[in-house]
Amino acid sequence: MSSPARSAASVPDDLLDHLARTTALGPNEAARVVADVLAYFAESVEEYVRRRHGELQARGLTNDRIFERIGAELPHRRVRAPELSTRQLRRLVYG
Repeated sequence: MSSPARSAASVPDDLLDHLARTTALGPNEAARVVADVLAYFAESVEEYVRRRHGELQARGLTNDRIFERIGAELPHRRVRAPELSTRQLRRLVYG
């Protein structure tokens, strides 16, 4: 995943100015938020599955529930992921 600083460098200044004018965010905060959003959407399917697995596991969900949930979330990502079976999801997490 790209770093927020690297992503912020590619954000047009007029977008950052617009966000600073239309929100309570300062210019540096606006740059950080945009960089975080860009990094979120730049995640590969594998990175997303691993990250979500860790988040849901930390909430105490079992793997069966985790993989069911991740499988349901993937089609709603900005760039549609291929449909993955539970076995494929497990392999992404555990190798």
